[in-house]
Amino acid sequence: MSGPWGTPQQSVQHALRALDHDGLKLVEASRLLLTAPFGKPNQPPFVNAVAQIETHLAPLALLQKLHTIEKAAGRRRKTRWGPRTLDLDIIDYHGIVRVTKNLVLPHPGIADRIFVLKPISELAVKWRHPSSHLSAATMLRKLKGFAEGREIK
Repeated sequence: MSGPWGTPQQSVQHALRALDHDGLKLVEASRLLLTAPFGKPNQPPFVNAVAQIETHLAPLALLQKLHTIEKAAGRRRKTRWGPRTLDLDIIDYHGIVRVTKNLVLPHPGIADRIFVLKPISELAVKWRHPSSHLSAATMLRKLKGFAEGREIK
């Protein structure tokens, strides 16, 4: 879904630049991946990426910062898994395992989302899920048969 930052691809690229300001330091970002929509299938394809950042912010403060970036990109939270201009999530935060009303770490959907696992398996080959201790590549193999998406040049 296009928004004030342009096309979905432009929005993700703009968001990656925003992850390198105001207490956030972009360390590395994956390639962009075009995938079928997750949750509600009758939507345009999604553009996905994974970024590794450094920050002094605590997890909840980081999530609030991500929501501020989403809002600047035109995100309006109306329908679960509905169309959106940008969706930023914390996948892992230093291996912390925490469940609160406002934040679950690591992200509870990692193992089901090829659009998260594929970029992580390329970007952070040594990463392990904080609870299962499985690598992204191992979890990705368990999803064999799902559409993987394609890289955006």
